[in-house]
Amino acid sequence: MMQILFLTDGQYYYAIPKSSDALGSEQTERNICIMMEQENLTSKENIVELKRNIYLLSIIGEVEGHEALGERAKATKYEHILPTLARVEDNDEIDGLLILLNTVGGDVEAGLAIAEMIASMQKPTVSLVLGGGHSIGVPLAVSADYSLIVPSGTMVIHPVRTNGMFIGVAQTYRNMEKTQDRITTFVSEHSRISKQRLEELMLDTKTLVKDVGTMLEGPQAVQEGLIDEVGGIAPALKKLHALIRKYKEENGK
Repeated sequence: MMQILFLTDGQYYYAIPKSSDALGSEQTERNICIMMEQENLTSKENIVELKRNIYLLSIIGEVEGHEALGERAKATKYEHILPTLARVEDNDEIDGLLILLNTVGGDVEAGLAIAEMIASMQKPTVSLVLGGGHSIGVPLAVSADYSLIVPSGTMVIHPVRTNGMFIGVAQTYRNMEKTQDRITTFVSEHSRISKQRLEELMLDTKTLVKDVGTMLEGPQAVQEGLIDEVGGIAPALKKLHALIRKYKEENGK
């Protein structure tokens, strides 16, 4: 029987035609794929889920924290991401999580909260950096079990900064230093880069024109030990499928 794979609502499904006369027809395959892409599709009749059900999570634009960004800004809201991650971990029908990253960074507290939650999941997770994984996007990228970056992708590593009122006392500096230490500790514990090397890249004054820090391209991020592999969606899915098989074998599922 012909089965057509498609993606909707972050999940993979098989579409099975009703008519046996249509089986094997290339035109039927095209028609069904077009039908599944229509936004007004309301019924999932004759659709069954794949045995490997992968949830897709995209983190794009700026990671929004406790203060709302402007209406014109693309943002990922952490109050939406956290409960979603909890549902993914608790849902027996979901086997793994694929995280698609293209972010300029954002709120440190919100970004670390998401990263810590991903890192604490038992289900297999894979991250893929597309475009950029800058600033707080670095801990988000390394929080998964395995990380990839496309060849043209970039990652900017820079010191912590603050907005709004700044009180020029030693306590303020120590507080920012502790916040930065939380980030470097998390990244070094979830990747192959050492904390010392990460701080060297973070405090480099020779790379960026208007900032302190370093911009790494895809192969450089792998060479430094931040990311595991250079690759795109196909190797990311292949790795996630392998992790899911291993997870099921170890847990007798």
